[in-house]
Amino acid sequence: MLAVLVVVLAAPGSAAASTVDATAPIGRADAIGEAPADRWVWPVGPPVLVIEPFRAPPTPYSAGHRGIDLTAAPGGTVVATAPGVVSFAGPVAGRGVLSIDHGDGVVSSIEPVDAAVAAGDAVRAGEPVATVATGGHCDGECIHLGVRVHGEYVSPLRWFGGVPRAVLLPMTG
Repeated sequence: MLAVLVVVLAAPGSAAASTVDATAPIGRADAIGEAPADRWVWPVGPPVLVIEPFRAPPTPYSAGHRGIDLTAAPGGTVVATAPGVVSFAGPVAGRGVLSIDHGDGVVSSIEPVDAAVAAGDAVRAGEPVATVATGGHCDGECIHLGVRVHGEYVSPLRWFGGVPRAVLLPMTG
């Protein structure tokens, strides 16, 4: 089985980078504090490269980055991360947005895309649902993936296995 690795780039000035195994199946969470039991499939790739991490805002209306940005070329295929029902497919502020309700209060949104599905359509994990478009802050170099649980933004990486904790090993001579 071919393993796909995700490289998570840290904030400017940080030397930290992490990898995540992105080959496992889908999952869901029942509450904001709970991580899903299984993993979702990546909407683009391989390779999957996270170029901008999730940064929770200090208050609901403060600046932050309410999702992750994944490298993607315009025209590339975007697949559903998990099964669900399309809750929105259309333009928002000049860019195409696709939102999928996965049940239990979990909704994923991807932009910029040209949706190949419509609101009300049922989708399966890994099913092609859109193509990468241009617009927004990702204009031509990435897609933005956001996840909300009961209306609150959370890190999408939780649905892809998270970021493993760094383990320091003793130096040997």
